[in-house]
Amino acid sequence: MKKLTSLLIGCSLALAGAALAQQPVEQQSPAKGKRPPEKTRATEAKPGPNAAKPQEKPAKQPGAMKERGATTERGAANEPGAGKGRKTPASQESATAPTRGPDVSEQPAGAPKPGTKQQAEQHRKGMKTPAANAKESPHATPATAGPKATAAPPAPASPAGQQNAQINAGAKAKKPDPQKVQQIKSQHATFRAQPKPQQVPAVTFNQSRRIEGSERWQGPQYEVFRSYRPERHDQGWYRTHYNRVELIGGGYYFWNSGYWYPAWGYDPSAEYYAYDGPIYVGHHAEPPDKVIADVQAVLQEMGYYRGDVDGLLGPLTREALTAYQTDNGLTTTAAIDQPTLDSLGMG
Repeated sequence: MKKLTSLLIGCSLALAGAALAQQPVEQQSPAKGKRPPEKTRATEAKPGPNAAKPQEKPAKQPGAMKERGATTERGAANEPGAGKGRKTPASQESATAPTRGPDVSEQPAGAPKPGTKQQAEQHRKGMKTPAANAKESPHATPATAGPKATAAPPAPASPAGQQNAQINAGAKAKKPDPQKVQQIKSQHATFRAQPKPQQVPAVTFNQSRRIEGSERWQGPQYEVFRSYRPERHDQGWYRTHYNRVELIGGGYYFWNSGYWYPAWGYDPSAEYYAYDGPIYVGHHAEPPDKVIADVQAVLQEMGYYRGDVDGLLGPLTREALTAYQTDNGLTTTAAIDQPTLDSLGMG
């Protein structure tokens, strides 16, 4: 008798389990006109006397009324106080969770969540391809769609924008006022430089010195800088080779074909030179300190030079020359050369 009773109980439990296994599939079928399970759960969660109404339709499913386990679970929503704090949907989910497959959707049939089915299949196969999901999902954001989706084509430049760019590019080029240049030159007609070793240190004689970067300066107007080599000679040698040697700003210079050069060795007691190299003054043979003072004053007027007008080609003057040459497309020699002096209107 006990064996028969145990056999009946086992059969009842097996039938109940089979009914529970078939229940989610039948609820998802849109062809039988069943209400989607999402709406049923939403209705069961509402408190009040109407909490039992949504449970009547699922109880009419074929085979569900015959199973004791299904009747007991669905009837739990009709118990007194079911809408007063009991979590009936949670108990149903825990009872049905072991029988669900990984690809059962929580959304109603006919309106699946975008990308959910593909993600479930990838999870079952052990694959992680976020890029593929981004392409398949119609609502992919720019972050998941890849760099191609976020790259925006550059906006075409308007004619006004191109004109402004050209104006800004040409704004650096500055030209001195010719009237101002003539006024400055007239003011410096009798200018004489004085040595300032504390403010502008003197350079020393170095026979192996070469003007830095001069090998890259192209054109005949820079040949004197490329070929310059410091030499030391006595007074007799200079007098026999050059017809003009003068004491200018603490050192002796000789003039040759439009340039002034340091006359190293002419007088060892007067060798104060702020710059060791050629200084272009044109064919008028003006003294180099006067030409340097003219250049300093013009560059000061244009905002390039902020030092004193002292007629010495020191570091500040060379920095101002470099800035002016760069802005005007000239070779940056940091020296007074023919193209720079012509550009300043002093050639």
